[in-house]
Amino acid sequence: MLNDTICAISTALKEGAISIVRMSGENSLRILYGISDIKNMKPNHIVYGHIYDGDQMIDEVLVSYFEKGRSYTREDMIEINCHGGIYVTRVILNLLLKKGCRLAEPGEFTRRAYLNGRIDLSKADSVNDLIKAQNSVQARSAIRGLNGSVERLLMPLMEEMKDIISMIEVNIDYPEYEDEVQMSTEIVRPHLEKWIRDVKDMIDKAERFRVVKDGLDTVIIGKPNVGKSSLLNALLDADKAIVTDIAGTTRDLVEGKVVLQNITLNLIDTAGIRDTSEQIEQIGIRKTMEAVEKADLIILVIDASDITEEDEELMKKYQDRDLLVVYNKSDLKETGEISISAKNKEIGKLVDYLNEKYKEDVSLADEDILNNERQIALMKNCLNDLENMEQNLDGNSMDLVVTDLDEAYHCLCQILGKEYQEELIDHMFRNFCLGK
Repeated sequence: MLNDTICAISTALKEGAISIVRMSGENSLRILYGISDIKNMKPNHIVYGHIYDGDQMIDEVLVSYFEKGRSYTREDMIEINCHGGIYVTRVILNLLLKKGCRLAEPGEFTRRAYLNGRIDLSKADSVNDLIKAQNSVQARSAIRGLNGSVERLLMPLMEEMKDIISMIEVNIDYPEYEDEVQMSTEIVRPHLEKWIRDVKDMIDKAERFRVVKDGLDTVIIGKPNVGKSSLLNALLDADKAIVTDIAGTTRDLVEGKVVLQNITLNLIDTAGIRDTSEQIEQIGIRKTMEAVEKADLIILVIDASDITEEDEELMKKYQDRDLLVVYNKSDLKETGEISISAKNKEIGKLVDYLNEKYKEDVSLADEDILNNERQIALMKNCLNDLENMEQNLDGNSMDLVVTDLDEAYHCLCQILGKEYQEELIDHMFRNFCLGK
């Protein structure tokens, strides 16, 4: 597959000023010369010319050439800047296919950049993160990743592990070498304790930042008629949920997304929690319970003018979760730390509280940090191997200790893609867009 010359449309396929059609592979220049009046392209230059299908001119274009070893894919690359538009762009793409290109798979240009050693797998992750970034926090984090933040984070730890592995293996394989340091429990344990602390800290920061980066899955709960739907509408600044004085109006989950200064909330308004014999409302309450179990943040809305035992029970039930109690209907009675009037869209105290609560986590975008679920999952595997190593260290079994440490080290290698696994690579790049 790496010997094929691939092509794809790298811009959105819709009307616009300019579209870009991209080629990569050893036949890129030959194919370009076969469909254009452009000859003798020089690397890192942009040339004006025309694309032809036989004798018929298709478009006037600007063409860039990036030579092998210095391009995004480290292969010969051509980018054809043509007039934007679905028809012309597709005609040029089809010409390239007819002349010997293969249509690139999603993410194949970046995949080739990885396989050809231009970027590691964590940087490939960041390419996709930057494309999908919806706010400045996500973009800042992705840019750091492109600049090698994950590698900077992991390499000191990997170097320490590699040194200890090599010394233990020398002791095991060559016990007659008495001049070598004899790796004992006393020597290894301080290193191991430090690694476990460091890995736990990396995981904690990454999971905190994931919430800021991907948005906080937030469930709004409470009794019927306390103002949950009004709060959703006020946060979204839209009438998305039905609001009436009739208890049990919300029977299904109503969702929306709101971007605050420091946090994005993936909001879910739920059915009011109460005892009811009405079958459809029971289904809604069951869905509420399921949503609560998956939530990062629970906002419990309480009617400040009518606080009941049911409210107290809900506070107690979710006190061990990330629970935020909001006292609504402040126009009738103001009480509690976060007092609002959702009906009048007076929710400033809630918004200020949320922005302040996650301000520190937002600053993690400017640190070297793990960037996604794949990296976090591998780091958790690394932690598990280190904790197994700790148990075997207590048993003073260096054979098992070095096996666990080797497994932990390989987890870090997989984060950077230093160990090539075809199924992992296939799955990862399948999520990229065409042309990237």
